Amino acid sequence: MSRIPTASRESVPQDQLAAFDELVASRGSVPDIGPVAIMINGPELARRGEHYRAYFRGDEITLPANVRELAMITTARELDCQFIWNAHSGYARQAGISDKLVNDLRDKKELTGLSDQESAVINYGREFFRTHKVSQDTFDAARAQFGTLGLVELTNLMGYYSALAFNINAFDVGLPENLTELPLPI
Repeated sequence: MSRIPTASRESVPQDQLAAFDELVASRGSVPDIGPVAIMINGPELARRGEHYRAYFRGDEITLPANVRELAMITTARELDCQFIWNAHSGYARQAGISDKLVNDLRDKKELTGLSDQESAVINYGREFFRTHKVSQDTFDAARAQFGTLGLVELTNLMGYYSALAFNINAFDVGLPENLTELPLPI
């Protein structure tokens, strides 16, 4: 249960009902768990965020699925976001990230045997989340793997999932009943 109740047509700003109705129609119901369940309280904000999300999950993004999912779970691990971890670690496995890497990342163990792409994603995310900067060497390694466009996408993907984690963690969104992964040890 979140710190705020599930949104309704009556609880959102009445001048944003069209955006609320559009989101509810696109999802089939009012979201009651996850980041959109929080963000829909500002329907226009949530509606605009859906465009961002669609880019990261669509065909236009240049990053392959394994890189995207690794970026998402790296963000979840660094920000201790149980919800995103649970939602994406299984997808990371399906996208080709090894069970060992997912489990070691979850458990904060030493990460060994990484590909150059995996190292680039994890080092880039960890360095930024831990120091709020990215060194030239880390930047160059990520750019060498993904190119300029890919690095812009990676940066914004991690930034987007950071915003989602902020919503989830600040509003104390719980986990769904059907956990698919072991929770993060926090």
